[in-house]
Amino acid sequence: MATDRIEAVTALLSKTEAAHGTFETTELNGVYDQDWPSWYSAYAVDHGIGALVGHDVTTERLAQFLASSFGEFKQAEPEPSEPWAAYTARRIVAEL
Repeated sequence: MATDRIEAVTALLSKTEAAHGTFETTELNGVYDQDWPSWYSAYAVDHGIGALVGHDVTTERLAQFLASSFGEFKQAEPEPSEPWAAYTARRIVAEL
């Protein structure tokens, strides 16, 4: 069911976000990671996003998708009422 997949991908993206925050703090000494989509995609692929969406997902494709989704999320009018992870999970399940 698509709703179950969206919830599972949302949970994975939220976990990814938390892990990346730790990475930025501990490895980058609090510096913003300009290449965060690559880090997120590697983490998500390593943690089973392909199984959640039902097909293989490459890190390159996912990084591009995450960057694009972030840009669209930030520019959306009106501002989305859901968090970025939920917004992007819904798009991943529908489009990726």
